[in-house]
Amino acid sequence: MQRFSFASDGAHFLLDGAPFQIRSGELHPARIPVEYWLHRIQMVRAMGMNTIALYVMWNHHESRAGVFDFHSGNRDIAGFIRLCQQQQMRVLLRPGPYVCAEWDLGGLPAYLLREPDIRLRTDMADDARYMAAVERYIGALAPLVEPLMIDRGGPILMLQIENEFGSYASNPAYLEALRQLWLRHGIAGPFYTEDGLAQLRQNRTTVQGGAIALSNGDAAQLAAVRREFPDVPALAGEVYPGWLTHWGDAALQGTAVDLGATLDALMQRQLSFNLYVIHGGTNFGFTAGANTDPASGAYQPDITSYDYAAPISEQGVATPKYLRYRALIGAYLREALPAVPAPLPTLARQGRDALEPRRYASLWDNLPAALPLAQTEAPQSFETYGQNTGFVLYRHRLQREPGAARLELQNLHDYATVHIDGQYAGAVSRAGIPPWYAQLTHAAYEAPLALADAAPDVAQRDLLLDVLVEGMGRVNYGAALADRKGLLGPAMLHETAGASRALTGWEVFLLPMADGYVDTLREVCSDPQRRGLFFRAVLSLDACGDTYLDMSRWTKGVVWVNGHNLGRYWNIGPQQRLFCPAPWLKRGDNLVTIFDLHQIEPQPVELARTLT
Repeated sequence: MQRFSFASDGAHFLLDGAPFQIRSGELHPARIPVEYWLHRIQMVRAMGMNTIALYVMWNHHESRAGVFDFHSGNRDIAGFIRLCQQQQMRVLLRPGPYVCAEWDLGGLPAYLLREPDIRLRTDMADDARYMAAVERYIGALAPLVEPLMIDRGGPILMLQIENEFGSYASNPAYLEALRQLWLRHGIAGPFYTEDGLAQLRQNRTTVQGGAIALSNGDAAQLAAVRREFPDVPALAGEVYPGWLTHWGDAALQGTAVDLGATLDALMQRQLSFNLYVIHGGTNFGFTAGANTDPASGAYQPDITSYDYAAPISEQGVATPKYLRYRALIGAYLREALPAVPAPLPTLARQGRDALEPRRYASLWDNLPAALPLAQTEAPQSFETYGQNTGFVLYRHRLQREPGAARLELQNLHDYATVHIDGQYAGAVSRAGIPPWYAQLTHAAYEAPLALADAAPDVAQRDLLLDVLVEGMGRVNYGAALADRKGLLGPAMLHETAGASRALTGWEVFLLPMADGYVDTLREVCSDPQRRGLFFRAVLSLDACGDTYLDMSRWTKGVVWVNGHNLGRYWNIGPQQRLFCPAPWLKRGDNLVTIFDLHQIEPQPVELARTLT
């Protein structure tokens, strides 16, 4: 067993008493198919790193209160850490409970938001409900982590307490409470915290005996920290090769950064660092998070790809930056670097060989039973109904009245299509991006109902108002963290005569579209012209390889391949292709299912080898 510690003057990290430079690259097991874990770890090592940093996304392991999964598929955190050790890699463990990471709700479980007044990221004195859930999480994770700490013969050098808390609040009692929870469950550290330099200075968000990691850190910032915290060791905890990307952004890979000079200075001075991220992976399913614009507060949902302009691309390819950084780092090391792993197989099909989906089923013919006692005075959030992801259909039987009217959906989170008696009326986007294929005033969330122009056969009866709401990524950073989904405010009917009223009495249909959902669809499409259709295609393969599905001819929706949810697509871009890893394919026939909120005519889907 080895011992990892800090020099008494804070000048160095020590491994068995000798100075040790942490050269870390971050990647997230939750964003990588388990079959590719070994390949990605080997890629990190071949770039000259000796450590891997990883977040543990709490909500990936406990989506329902008290029900944990740390063993299946890419949830086997202990298995991933053991794999790092087998490849002679150390580990920096970042278990939260909050992680940010452009992940839904920053990794916190959505079930917490079922409590309307809950306070997140705070101590027992402020909200005992939150801290009780945190204690349950740490209590479940700690027994897996404890034997993997370095003083027990494992590869984990340090464990991070929370994440960038200085950007959220100043509450030393909360950070200390988290440290005490780990101690109580048998993990004595070493610990560290992560913050931007300005936030660290302002809120002094350190923990007793812990190291400091700097977000966007470099050699100059590390020197400043050493002056201000002379007895505390520090590392550049998040060195960014690029930045995150939102739907509607102009560029696909965010703001790419040349780290050559930064890495050269860190290596020359033997300073410890972590590249965030060295490989980003993919926000499969409904896991992508969101931000709010600091100036306007506008909602900014994240795209499905987490490529991040990282040295190792989303599909595990060594980019030109990877090769350049590998050479730079290798020049400072005495030992030769391992060979770069061979590229993984890819496949592509274009033109006449493209997939030709067909209409398969209608959402409207596959609705579940309405919720028991779902006739409510006002619509409620997804979380109130116990739903984490996907869609909810809010249905109101609208009494027919003379004259035209407008529908206003107040506080919609996050995207909705509106249907009146089965006819599409338009779409609304919380993101503030005008959906040009819709007929709504997005800024006011208003839809023209044109009640006076209803067809004669509905002239004497009520109209059926359907509002199908998609919950996109929950905010993962900043003060607006409690980002509930659904219709959070009243649905107002504004009549031309000037009268307005809130619509009351709703039926609610839950459509989480969780694992196994597409296997339950009935092949029924009674109205092929009503938007909200499922399409299917068969991809026949003689051999498997990584590929991308080009969805540029489609509008907005979700894609599954053999039941695996590849994530969201949206024609506002900048992402138009969804990554499909080879382990999710098979020789022979592969079933591709597409749910599109707007498309009624299927379009070809080409396969490509790269994201762009």
